[in-house]
Amino acid sequence: MRLGIRLLFGFFLVTGLAAFFVLRVFMAEVKPSVREVMEDMMVDTANILAELASDDLATGHMADGRFAQQVRGYARRPIDVQIWGLAKQSLDFRVYVTDIRGTVMFDSENAATGQDYSRWRDVARTLRGEYGARATREIQHDDRTSIMYVAAPVTHDGKTIGVLTVAKPVATIQAFIDRAERKIFLSGLLLLALSLAIGVAVTLWVVWSIRKLRHYANAVGQGAKPAVPQIPGELGELALAVDAMRRKLEGHEYIEGYVRALTHELKSPLAAIRGAGELLQDELPENARREFAGQVLGQTGRLQALVDRMLELTKLEQRHAQLSRESLPWVEFLKPFAAIAQAGRAQHTIKIIVQPEDARVHAEPGLLSLALSNLLENARSFAPAGSVITIEAAEGMVAVQDGGDGVADYALPRLGERFFSTVRPDGLTKGSGLGLAIVRQIMALHGGRMEVRNTHPGLRVELHF
Repeated sequence: MRLGIRLLFGFFLVTGLAAFFVLRVFMAEVKPSVREVMEDMMVDTANILAELASDDLATGHMADGRFAQQVRGYARRPIDVQIWGLAKQSLDFRVYVTDIRGTVMFDSENAATGQDYSRWRDVARTLRGEYGARATREIQHDDRTSIMYVAAPVTHDGKTIGVLTVAKPVATIQAFIDRAERKIFLSGLLLLALSLAIGVAVTLWVVWSIRKLRHYANAVGQGAKPAVPQIPGELGELALAVDAMRRKLEGHEYIEGYVRALTHELKSPLAAIRGAGELLQDELPENARREFAGQVLGQTGRLQALVDRMLELTKLEQRHAQLSRESLPWVEFLKPFAAIAQAGRAQHTIKIIVQPEDARVHAEPGLLSLALSNLLENARSFAPAGSVITIEAAEGMVAVQDGGDGVADYALPRLGERFFSTVRPDGLTKGSGLGLAIVRQIMALHGGRMEVRNTHPGLRVELHF
């Protein structure tokens, strides 16, 4: 299972379970809470009515007194109101009054007058001076048929002379309970949907961040130098830590590789200088002395060129600043390079072709000049004396073509590696390989590529920006 799916599943599972249990708690508390509120209001109602019924019960006019008439008038009142969107079209209180023995003296529904209610919980507990209330179901297994009864003592001259009970069916408030439960359920579903959306967003962000880190690590593993991914938070700190570790490891590898390669490259010229120097200590003819002195100077120049190119390549490989690119027209930019071929003993002819004539390149001028100079020097080293070296330029591309023998096919992929070179046409000398390495590094900084192929005759090096 992929990481993103696992994260989303875990997030949704935790959120779903939390929402389920919260909903269950809310749903379970709605009905009891509404009934508790209703009971609280019935307590107040019962006590008010008990005060109003006191005089009629004390004088024996409970059934036909003013209180009885007013309660019956209440029951006949027409009612049609909207309570927070729900219609109420009936008055639902039932009121009955018992005397001190528990006999019903008045019943607003005329259903229990004269009956003995002394054993009913509401009456019995109130007569004992306790809080009297009960809930009775009309259908035993249907809680929706419950009727709540709340009683209050009827007193006269400080003595309890009876009990007044107010009754109300729970069904009359069921619509409010159902609506509350429905709203809680829908809100729970909405909360779950929002949680899922947040979970998807968080998962996508985490997966996106991890993928950026993975792409960065893969690029580093392939030898590239990608920019550190910009990721906020701890993952961003991890990316910076990985980049710092990469730099340290690269530094060690870089130094070790350079020391090995440099040691190898320095052996030949140093041996030649040492040999010539030892011979110059002896008495030699003037011609021989000049020859050996020339060898010393030649090998010293070779060492100087090697050091200079190594320093140049090192600066390029360690460069992290942004390039200062400009839009350069090839026709104007390539004009100075025609004179390079005239330097040295093996003069060459430079042929410049720009198609179309207004072709341009977007590059840093200094680095582009350095790359072309190294390409031309490499071409002059392997092209026959007096041959033509062609520079072809197009939009975002330039190629240098010589007329030499090219290189062996096995060596083509390695051209551009540090210190890898092939033997020159004279069969005696060999370059350092740093020229094409510098060119390849310049192309890497530009986000471009260097392509090398044999053209029979000659070698063609193309730079694509």
